[in-house]
Amino acid sequence: MSSDDREILRGIADLVATPSVSSTDPALDMSNAAVIDRLGDMLAAAGFTVERLALDKQPGKFNLIARKGSGRGGLVLSGHSDTVPSDESLWDSDPFKLTERDAQLYGLGATDMKAFFPLAIAAAARYRGEEFRRQLIVLATADEESGMSGARSLVDRSIGLADVALIGEPTGLAPVRLHKGILMERVSLSGKSGHSSDPALGINALDGMRVVLNALSDLRDDMRREHLDESFHVPYPTMNFGRIAGGDNPNRICGSCSLDIDCRFLPGMGLADVRNRIRACIRDALAGSGLGIDFHEIFHGIDAMNTPADASFVQAVEALTGQEAGAVAFATEAPLLAELGAEVVVAGPGSIDQAHQPNEYIPLDALRPAIAMIEGVIGKYCIDPAA
Repeated sequence: MSSDDREILRGIADLVATPSVSSTDPALDMSNAAVIDRLGDMLAAAGFTVERLALDKQPGKFNLIARKGSGRGGLVLSGHSDTVPSDESLWDSDPFKLTERDAQLYGLGATDMKAFFPLAIAAAARYRGEEFRRQLIVLATADEESGMSGARSLVDRSIGLADVALIGEPTGLAPVRLHKGILMERVSLSGKSGHSSDPALGINALDGMRVVLNALSDLRDDMRREHLDESFHVPYPTMNFGRIAGGDNPNRICGSCSLDIDCRFLPGMGLADVRNRIRACIRDALAGSGLGIDFHEIFHGIDAMNTPADASFVQAVEALTGQEAGAVAFATEAPLLAELGAEVVVAGPGSIDQAHQPNEYIPLDALRPAIAMIEGVIGKYCIDPAA
């Protein structure tokens, strides 16, 4: 094993060993300051100018922007600094200790997506001593796994980055230019409790939720008929009824009930339009019922990713990987980076199938091809941009 290989593995191990869990559950959520500091040290040692940006409304949460080179345009190599929570009892090894076993590197965030950063640093190091004619920016965001608030803060501040952005989410290095949008919504109905022997004594919120479920099922069917994109494995919008809660006793009219839904929608369907359509459907279905209706954004959501097939960056990454850009079901920060003016492609080492589960790993043989791909992108957009 070369000294470069040992440095890469040491970098991955350091980041995995630095917990940075983000969660919608306050009991599990933690600051990402330590991992941002460790990554900042690694980038500074590699010759980058490092800036740490605190999120305005979330104490203890930070983005990192590291820059090398000068000039307009350039390239962003982007990833998120956080991981999902982990149940250590389900792991065969310590999730916060990088463990090599059977030519795999095991650890929380090994593939999703802490390994990407040391690989990006190693790729940039191949150009040590050469002039970076355009900026190379390494971006590490906060809270991608729990709300994408880190990337949103960049949009809110209108922070300029570069013309193109590569997000290193695990795709097996297959380039991705399309993914669905997502929103999560809770609808809560308030009725009037009373003795179950006489329905006229109350307004049953559970009965109202039955009406809502029927109406949303019809809306789901309508959206499936109206929208189709064969680029996706599931080529139509989906709406999942994930949780329902209400009532307290069989002999009591249900006074309140709530339903949580997850909606995944196709490119061309706007986030605000989809949410408004869902809410209008529910209001129309319950008109005249006497039930109170309250809506809550569990997850504000993200628009669909839709980088055009003929975008120059798509074609460049296709040429480097030898693969045609496609579509994935999972969502990324790509639409937010696109709001900042970048053409965005998602491509990174490892498989999304390993993410968010015990014994997460990245294959050892995925590292070198990833470095070569990133190196090629850096060369084209930062070292010799006129080529």
